[in-house]
Amino acid sequence: MFALLADRTFRHLFLAQVVALLGTGLATVALGLLAYDIAGDGAAMVLGTVFTIKMIAYVGIAPIAGALADRVNRRALLVALDILRAGAALCLPLVTQVWQVYVLIFVLQSASAAFTPTFQATIPDVLTDEERYTRALSLSRLAYDLENILSPLLAALLLAVISYDSLFLGTVAGFAASAALVVSVLLPSPQPSAPRGIYDRTTRGLRIYLGTPRLRGLLGLNLAVSGAGAMVLVNSVVLVRGQLGLGESALAWTMAAFGAGSMIAALVLPRILEHRADRPVMLAGACAMVATLLALAAAITVTGLTWPLLLAAWLAVGLGYSTVLTPSGRLLRRSAHPEDRPAVFAAQFALSHACWLVTYPLAGWLMTAFGTVPALVALAALALLGLAAAMRLWPAADPDTLEHIHDNLPLDHPHLQGHRRHAHSFVVDDNHPRWATRL
Repeated sequence: MFALLADRTFRHLFLAQVVALLGTGLATVALGLLAYDIAGDGAAMVLGTVFTIKMIAYVGIAPIAGALADRVNRRALLVALDILRAGAALCLPLVTQVWQVYVLIFVLQSASAAFTPTFQATIPDVLTDEERYTRALSLSRLAYDLENILSPLLAALLLAVISYDSLFLGTVAGFAASAALVVSVLLPSPQPSAPRGIYDRTTRGLRIYLGTPRLRGLLGLNLAVSGAGAMVLVNSVVLVRGQLGLGESALAWTMAAFGAGSMIAALVLPRILEHRADRPVMLAGACAMVATLLALAAAITVTGLTWPLLLAAWLAVGLGYSTVLTPSGRLLRRSAHPEDRPAVFAAQFALSHACWLVTYPLAGWLMTAFGTVPALVALAALALLGLAAAMRLWPAADPDTLEHIHDNLPLDHPHLQGHRRHAHSFVVDDNHPRWATRL
């Protein structure tokens, strides 16, 4: 897996992702403590609102960014967005009111909504071999897990000597380093797609996504992930600081347990995916998350909440979380032309975060209004609904290619390549309801 780092372009992109996520992780811990400092036991509602604003930015901005990503210099776009994120993070330690936090989070996350899918769509253009790309996905997942492990650990150490608002300066440094690493390499850009209107370009990724059975199944799994993940990200601060009465460092260690589970899964998945199809592996991860939330609710009802119990549960949720998310890039790569990848990755980014847009405020409201056990059960039920939808929408027999006939295309169409009947994975008849999708 780590042999991929011999590729200079991928190495710099991977390191850019790592440092940016380390900075983001510091901001996540600082935001949780800021919310508790402002609202006390109402911190879950404040964090729920912050995360909701984040999701609104993601859902609204990502499709537009995906429509334009193949028409601008990709390196210049990524660097400009990193600079914008660093500027927003630099202002966060200066806020004095909650509404100011909301405004800055919207600016920062709008930039992230454009940055992340563009960045993700660049990797399969750098590593064109599927086996190498699969290992790159695991490395990418490990980078995200660094946010959940190393960032909380670093935050715990820093909080011993500095105040939590100084952690935001680490976020600024992370984005600045990311920009420097991106500017140090040349990035491949796909050939622009055929000229289309703004509506066509903006919705193209969504239409490809929703017209592909395996990606409709992925959307169901996104719901399962967001249901379990929202319980962890929104309510951990209340569980650790409010119910258990533990200190600030304990919150960082609790989030690190979630990240540890995710990292373990990312490390073992490349070997598993060599012998197992994506579908059963991802469904197993969703099952693990649902079972863990229900088991934790039952244990709290019987024995009450303890810190070791919470750490073990978050470790298990992290395992399932990464098991679902790590292979998702393979499905997206398999389901789009190279020139359509930014739009399809943007659609995944927007639709997956639309699920978080529901679960983030729901997790905060359930915790505040009804308590821990009802929140766990309700979010487990929502995750189970997503799992059932995935099993229904994603056929068990899911071939990479499907034989079909291009009867309505002109003979000089590039996809025909001299053949009227052949097997490949794209439907390119513009009159077909699933045009330009991979089945």
